[in-house]
Order: sequence, then structure tokens, then C-alpha cells
Amino acid sequence: MVMPAFNEHKTIAQSISRVLAEPFVREIIVVDDGSTDSTLECVRALDDPRIRVIEHRVNRGKGAALRTGFAQALGPYVAVHDADLEYDPADLLSLLGPLRDGRADVVFGSRFIGSSEHRVLYFWHSVGNRFLTLLSNMATNINLTDMETCYKVFRVEVIQGLDLKEDRFGFEPEVTAKVAAKGYRIYEVGISYSGRTYAEGKKINWRDGVRAVYLIGKYSIVARRHTRTADGA
Repeated sequence: MVMPAFNEHKTIAQSISRVLAEPFVREIIVVDDGSTDSTLECVRALDDPRIRVIEHRVNRGKGAALRTGFAQALGPYVAVHDADLEYDPADLLSLLGPLRDGRADVVFGSRFIGSSEHRVLYFWHSVGNRFLTLLSNMATNINLTDMETCYKVFRVEVIQGLDLKEDRFGFEPEVTAKVAAKGYRIYEVGISYSGRTYAEGKKINWRDGVRAVYLIGKYSIVARRHTRTADGA
């Protein structure tokens, strides 16, 4: 489990505790991404040998924090979990299913399928998420329902074998394009979602959405080049 964290002192201790309560969790790698509040102190105060802490001296972004964590993961599977309380770690057991039985290389948790409970929040956020997923699907020729989801679980050799570049929230369209281009087996499982408001600490904004559109185009070109090279064209 990799948990990127930036100024999440209000929720990170509870978030970690919820993750560690799940019996299938072997380790949690917390990457403090240059927090200026007491996030790091909150993590270091927790006493559990499964917690590993890595510190970025300056804020580099979620994607950069995830790259740092992925490189240190021991496997065999690694999941992404944010330092807030929007996602329920109990859902990860369902996401592990297709990986454990050998059907999948990557599993996405979808907030838009299934019957689990969801907090009702921003209409335009949901529209934006679905729009970005549609663009990503058109570029990659896969049929996800929630490309922007936090919950993604990988076989460790898959994620460690990707040459990831994006430092911020561009991680989502980049990793989606790259696993699709390599032909990895992708599954999707419905999850619950308890989103937070901006007053509660939500960080992604419309600028990240605009950049995601650009990155979907950029990495679809990269993916096509990779596919042509692999095919010997």
C-alpha cells in the first residue's frame, strides 16, 4: 500500500488506522510530500511495524510521491490509498480478487458502478470525471467507467516496470494509458465513496482537469508509438 500525503494532519492517523485494520495489508508506505503542517509527526507517532515513512523535503506532487512509494514496495501487489477518508480500505479485498486468482494485472475501483453507498456532492465533478474517462477510453480503446479513481491495485512488477513521469494528478491518465498500451489485463470493481468538500481539504481543481485532457492526448500518442514499435512496424 502506498499513501501519498500533503498537509493531511486532520485525517492521516485515522486513514492509516483504517488501512491497518484490514488483515490482508502487509505494509503501508507513507510518502510525506513536503507537508508544512504536522502530518509527518502524526505518522511517526503511530506504532506499527507495517508503517514505513519516506519524506520528500519539498512538495513535488501526488504522482512524484507515488513513484517514490512504488519503487519501495515489496509486493506482490501494491495499491494506492489517499491520506483522507474518501475511500474505504475494506473495498480493497474485492479489488485484490482478480489479481490473486490470476485473471488481472491491474484492477481499478470504480465509484460509478455497483450498489455501494456514495456521498452526494458536486455535480460538475462527476460530469468532469466521466468526460475525462470517456476521452481516455477513446484514446486507449478500453472501457473503464472511472479513470480518475484513487483506488488502483497493481501486480508490483507491473507498476515498477512503468516509466512514469507525471508529478501531480496527471498520474491517473498517464498510468491508465501506459497499462493499456502494454496490453495488461485490466479489471474494474465497484467501490463506495465518501468524497470531501474543498472546505474539508479536497485539493484537485479545474486546472488539473484541463491538464488531464492534454495528458490523455499526449500519452495516447506515446502509447500508439509503443504499440507500433512492439509490433515491429
